[in-house]
This record gives sequence, C-alpha cells and structure tokens, in this order.
Amino acid sequence: MDPLSIAAFDFELPESLIAQEPPAVRGDSRLLVLRRETAAVEHAMFPELPRFLRPGDLLVVNDTRVFPARLLGRRVPSGGAVECLLLERAATDAARAELPAAADPRVETWDALMHPGQKLKPGARVRFEADGVRLDGEVLERRFYGRRTVRLAVEQGTVAEAIDRLGHIPLPPYITRDDTPADRERYQTVFARDRGSIAAPTAGLHFTEPLLASLAAQGIETARVTLHVGYGTFKPVRVERVDEHTVDPERFTVSEATAEALTRAKREGRRIVAVGTTTTRALESLAVDGAGVVLPATGETRTFIRPGHRFRLVDALITNFHLPRSSLLLLVCALGGTDAVLRAYREAVARGYRFYSYGDAMLVG
Repeated sequence: MDPLSIAAFDFELPESLIAQEPPAVRGDSRLLVLRRETAAVEHAMFPELPRFLRPGDLLVVNDTRVFPARLLGRRVPSGGAVECLLLERAATDAARAELPAAADPRVETWDALMHPGQKLKPGARVRFEADGVRLDGEVLERRFYGRRTVRLAVEQGTVAEAIDRLGHIPLPPYITRDDTPADRERYQTVFARDRGSIAAPTAGLHFTEPLLASLAAQGIETARVTLHVGYGTFKPVRVERVDEHTVDPERFTVSEATAEALTRAKREGRRIVAVGTTTTRALESLAVDGAGVVLPATGETRTFIRPGHRFRLVDALITNFHLPRSSLLLLVCALGGTDAVLRAYREAVARGYRFYSYGDAMLVG
C-alpha cells in the first residue's frame, strides 16, 4: 500500500473501545510501551511510568487550561434552542485585548460554531442565561464551514466570568454523553494553568501530583509549554494523499526558561520526552540556531508532523490512543515508525485498551 496514502493508517477500532468516561481514579490507566529501537511492546499501568523513564530525562508538558466553551441558550425573540461553541477570540478583538486600557471586559467578540446555522444570519440575537447570569449575543458575520463571528455582552461582571458560570465543558465529538460537573475537573490536567483550549491535552490527564513528585525524585526534570488546543485537533483527514492535508493553526508559547532547559538537555545528551501530541507540535515548531541554542517563541504553529518528519527535539512521546486515519495517529507513526505503531495499535485493540481522550496511554521511546 502507498505509504503516503491515508488508507495506510487505517485499522479496525470497535466503537466500544472509545472511552466515554475517565477512569474512576485519575491515573489508573493502562500504559503500552513501544520501544523505538526494537519495536518491542510491553504492557504496564500508568503509575509505573517512572521505571520506563531515565534519570536526566526532560519531561515537557502542556499547561493550557480548558475553558467551558460550549454555550446552550435560545434565539431572541423566537425562543428556539441555540448552541454556540466558542473557538477563539476574533482577531480584531484579540488585538484590542492587548491594550488593557481600551478593552471593555463586558464585551467580547468570538469566532464560534453555532447551531442551527441556517437560521443564525448576521443580525440574529441569542441569549444564554441561568442562575441570575445572562449573556447576550449578536451574530456579526457568517464565515466558512458554519462558523460565525458573534459579539457577546453582559450588563454586570465580565464576559469571561459569565462564560465560566454558564458554559459547558466541550467534550470531544467521540464522547456521546452530555458533560457533567465532574468533567470540569477530570477533563483538565493537574498542571493546567493558562486558559485558552477547547480540548484537553489528553496525555496529561493521566498525571497526578504524587506521580510528578516521584518522577522528580528520580531525577527527571519537568518543563512547560503552552499550546491552546483548537477545534482543528478533531479535523479529519479528508484527502487521499497525506501530504495534501493541512492542520489548523494553534497558538503556542515556549518561554525562555523552557527553551534554556531544552538547550541544556540536548547539549548533555538527555532525552526530551513530550507529553502529548500538542507538546510535540510546539517543540518541533521551535527554531534552533547554529550553536544548538533552542529559541523561545510565541505565535501560531501550522506544523504538520507525519512519517518522514525529522525530529529535532523530541526523543520520546507519551500519548493517548488515536483514531484511525487521523493526523494525531500520523504524528505517532512519524516518531515510532508506521509498521511498529500500527502493530502496537492492533495489539492494544486485541487487549481491550481504551481509546481517545479519556482512554489509556502509550509511551513511544
């Protein structure tokens, strides 16, 4: 089969293996270990991770924080149901937000996916309210793929506060149940800090504070990056040829302190272990100068990692199990080797591993 065809990255995945709930206890997940050098596979539990890492490894996590981006309300004045998934602050609004004196926290403009799309034309008004909190919206512009630009406003408090109180956690489309209050904590990593994602960097969901302390005691260093996960993480590969696919841009920041830690690790021959595909994309988007110095950066990344990618920073990857024919699976195959990864996936399916956001974990290293 043509290795550049998306059909080469297909496998049988029973729907029953797509996890609908997190494990009863955070971190009580299975761990499949794929050795890059030998393609050997081992099976363990995630709390055993320390025995598969080495003293001196640099573990890099994504500290983005998911916000309750899904709003449920009604159209005004008809009262018809409306759903709004906030994607990101509109470009003009984001620019204004960088000037605090000029920004009005009672009004924000967002790019969003809205339903029912056909009835929500420019000028349409919507309202979201509960428990004494009211958020009013007006559709300003109809955009591509069902997107809208919507202006949100409150009379009291701030738009951000209203979103936090009224919004629902935007669980991935593969989770078919409604969100619950528990998802506000469980669909968030223990190192989440910088608000801005509509999806969790799910490899990080397995980590607990005791496990992080155990890793530190073993001599494993931890550094942070921030990549805000957008709706594009769920974008299917619709083209037959892998190289014709494009990924949506996502905002990221790698601080000077993290860049220095990366530089030291590379110079000292220590492994860089990325926690998640989002962290991997951020790291592989960084520039490295002629002296081997990793440069900090803030901006957008459109890096599409697929087989043939030459990794400059990432040596190992902790990740969840991804869907067939997905760009996330392509990234894992780029690091672990397509044949080896797909063999490991078939074994994971045979052993009943749980897939996707609330599923089990894999270490490629």
